[in-house]
Amino acid sequence: MKKVGDGTRILNFLIDGFLVFFLSFTTFKYWNFYVVNWHFKPINFWWFIAGVLLVYYSFFEIIWARTPGKWVSGSKVVNQQGGRPSVWQILGRSILRLIVIDFFFNAFWGKPLHDQWTSTEVIEN
Repeated sequence: MKKVGDGTRILNFLIDGFLVFFLSFTTFKYWNFYVVNWHFKPINFWWFIAGVLLVYYSFFEIIWARTPGKWVSGSKVVNQQGGRPSVWQILGRSILRLIVIDFFFNAFWGKPLHDQWTSTEVIEN
């Protein structure tokens, strides 16, 4: 079980971040169509990013234990024993990603907050 390095994590973040932003922006524009034409209540863009981020990471990691970014880099999420993480671990990872300073914990623990608190690792496949 070989842990991935910072470069792989950055690649995963860039690919997944682009996809999350694209999906968030698309749903935001879709919602704004209804805001303008049907007088729905406007919602801040941050809520779309948060919702898409939670659904995106939860969906991909619960089903395949990897996201499109992890597919490209050849990595996956595992628990401490090297097995498939539980649904609760994945949901915890997804929620902790909403904390803006999540990635800065890499300097202290060698892994981000969402990996430390949920006892998961990202390894090479």
